[in-house]
Amino acid sequence: MSATSPLPAEAAKPVQVDGLVKRYGEVVAVDGVSLALAPGECLGLLGPNGAGKSTLIRSIVGRVVPDAGTVSILGEPAGSPAARLALGWVPQDLALYPRLTCRENLDAFGRYQGLRGAALRAAVDRCLDWAALAERGGDRVASLSGGMKRRLNMAAGIIHSPRVILLDEPTVGVDPQSRNRIFEMIEALGAEGISVLYTTHYMEEAERLCDRIAVVDHGRVIAEGARDRLVRDAFGTRSEVLVRFEDPDGPAAAWARERGGRLDGGVAHFEVEHAADIGGLLEGAARAGHEVADVSLHKPNLESVFLHLTGRELRE
Repeated sequence: MSATSPLPAEAAKPVQVDGLVKRYGEVVAVDGVSLALAPGECLGLLGPNGAGKSTLIRSIVGRVVPDAGTVSILGEPAGSPAARLALGWVPQDLALYPRLTCRENLDAFGRYQGLRGAALRAAVDRCLDWAALAERGGDRVASLSGGMKRRLNMAAGIIHSPRVILLDEPTVGVDPQSRNRIFEMIEALGAEGISVLYTTHYMEEAERLCDRIAVVDHGRVIAEGARDRLVRDAFGTRSEVLVRFEDPDGPAAAWARERGGRLDGGVAHFEVEHAADIGGLLEGAARAGHEVADVSLHKPNLESVFLHLTGRELRE
């Protein structure tokens, strides 16, 4: 095999990104990102708005041509016919025909992917069952709830049975019941060994669904690993103390920063090695004349890691 030949599909990573760079004028949207998705893995892609996630996703899909670096899907160049066949993309915005029925929508998207005849009919039935929409197959999309539209949108993206699926915030704007159903749909994909790249603005989703997390900020992957490893790397054995002062925007804020605290939404976040350290922290606040309204001890979680690394909430 020559050095330029793609790897056999069974030996290649579902997604392989090496040294990816994309600029828009003076703005570097993606700055040397290298990332790999393992077979059967759900990899969560987290980052604040403007971090470069969308450009990275569109590069993987083949909609953006990078200025440097490479992207491959099962060993095939991103955007190539073989890569498009292996990849399913569910964009954040709904891509459905509102005047067509659920079944007609899936039939159309299946035909776009080259399915015909019995294979197409079987794929439509399979996707309606997967999305829990079998009983609504004859209903027009315009009559569906927001959650049902989301599920149908996902079904349209996997109609051709891809081995790699990109899910871009698939639960935006849905009710809790539909969100749980979507979780079950994604978990069913994992049970079939399908590889999933998942972007979300909800930390609890990433903690439930993702085997591994990659945090993106300023166009770079700034942390990568399993949830427990990310927490351990960021905090070690330390815990977080959350302190809300009676006057959070006054002198207490400056005092908290001097003590190494991080302010977020009027709450000061401190790190302590032992729970007994809380006493000294509160005594120091009292001596400085700052009245505490509430205090709590938290074991660090994925959201703690995100704030620690980026200094910003995920929804900013």
